[in-house]
Amino acid sequence: MVVKDINELRDRIFASCATIGNFDGVHLGHQKLIARVRDRARILKISSVVITFDPHPLRVLVDKKTPPFITLTEQKLELISKLEVDYVLCIKFTKDLAALKPEEFVQKYLVNGLKLKELIIGYDYAFGKGRRGNFELLNKLGEKFGFAVEQLSPVMVDGAIVSSTRIRDMVQAGMVWEARKLLGRFYRVQGKVITGQKRGGPLLGFPTANICLKDELFPKTGVYAVWVEVLGQIKPGVANIGYNPTFGNDYLSVEVHILDFKQNIYGQDIRVHFVQRLRSEKKFSGLDELKKQIQADIELGQKILSSPEAQLS
Repeated sequence: MVVKDINELRDRIFASCATIGNFDGVHLGHQKLIARVRDRARILKISSVVITFDPHPLRVLVDKKTPPFITLTEQKLELISKLEVDYVLCIKFTKDLAALKPEEFVQKYLVNGLKLKELIIGYDYAFGKGRRGNFELLNKLGEKFGFAVEQLSPVMVDGAIVSSTRIRDMVQAGMVWEARKLLGRFYRVQGKVITGQKRGGPLLGFPTANICLKDELFPKTGVYAVWVEVLGQIKPGVANIGYNPTFGNDYLSVEVHILDFKQNIYGQDIRVHFVQRLRSEKKFSGLDELKKQIQADIELGQKILSSPEAQLS
């Protein structure tokens, strides 16, 4: 259950095990942390709570442009909820909240609000003004208010720590197949199908869905094998992210050719899961060469998507 106000939980919770964080990407490290909270709460027969924030604190505290986030709030809350915790508390982040001392935040939200018995945090987590709310301070506050604190070690993949920054760099480099190992799923974007240049079907013979994306993080330009969630179905597809140099576009577009699919989906929300990058974008000499390459892309995409490793988890 997702709640936006701590007051909604005061009468629902008699004791809790909780974690707190931004959880951008809800990657394997976050999943381990949240699963630990869920499992400890079940053992203790108390409520499990994940605390996160909207907007991301960086958007409130940093003047300069922040990096694109892996998951916007809607997707982040959906992914956390799938991990079967009792409550996800999504607190509105403001400068007033940021100005709270860690002691004040702990007393108001964790002790009075959630009746905290156990707090589980990540290996590098700190919060509050000046990031003073670290493991050492939380231990002292736990002794004062009667809750235990556990700090988990990082999750490692291929000899390096799983982190949102590492995943972001991978996606932006087009390494979506490799990013799956850190996310525990394929990287996904969502958007609405809009009217495009009407080149795909009429001109090339390969109809495409042009997508106006909600998300901020885009894979590197190029062609990708993808899974598409549309109208309650999961269909294979090939997506192009780029500027369509053959046609001289000067704006970034995202187009998906959904295989064996002929329904009208203008105005529909669809999700695109990026499985593997097939090639970089290139300029073709003409339509015949482009058509030949698209057919080759589709055949390679079908081969990749038919493998057991490429199925949606």
